[in-house]
Amino acid sequence: MSQVAKPERVHSNMRGVRYGEVLAIFLREEGLVAEVYGTQLINDCPQELWDTLNADDIAKEMGAVFVKLNGPRYWCLDAFGSKVAVVEPIFRDFNGLTMRRIATVELGKDPSPKFYAERHVNRGAVFFFDAGSEVHELVNPDGLAYIMQAYCVAVDPGLNASNLKDVGARLKMPEGWSFRTRILDEEIVVDTSGTRATVLQDELENSYTLPV
Repeated sequence: MSQVAKPERVHSNMRGVRYGEVLAIFLREEGLVAEVYGTQLINDCPQELWDTLNADDIAKEMGAVFVKLNGPRYWCLDAFGSKVAVVEPIFRDFNGLTMRRIATVELGKDPSPKFYAERHVNRGAVFFFDAGSEVHELVNPDGLAYIMQAYCVAVDPGLNASNLKDVGARLKMPEGWSFRTRILDEEIVVDTSGTRATVLQDELENSYTLPV
């Protein structure tokens, strides 16, 4: 039996790297869909530029139903593999902050935030979490563990890598859910280059991905 080749690392040392995103929501035949523009691998989302962004102005300019400013955020993963261009990688300038269109998110009929609810993201990405790295996970009542891919400082500007282990005590998780921090015994590779990623957020807007 032939073995599936392991994805190659392309960008290392990503843990702690800062980025920001603009989610422009449009009404399509299949429902509401967010087009994700991000600063990933372009710039570190300078605060002075991020502070100039106005969601209503951007929505009007783009003809979107509305816009969500998603960030700033910091990666909790260690490396990226090759990315598949699932959408045409259009570059846009938001008040001097350059971003690239990188993904789409299916929102159905209700785009309002649903914490601890799965969303499906077409991002064509590969994430690496190294053996020996500290990771933070949300575990649902069925034992599925969603690993934190990035933390957000929009809700709590004081959140940082050193206090993420304390996040669980602050969350109002649904019944049967839990939060844990652990050191990985072996590498985790989340390869969504050929499938949609399953993601969710907690109420601090930290984002988690389901390993596939």
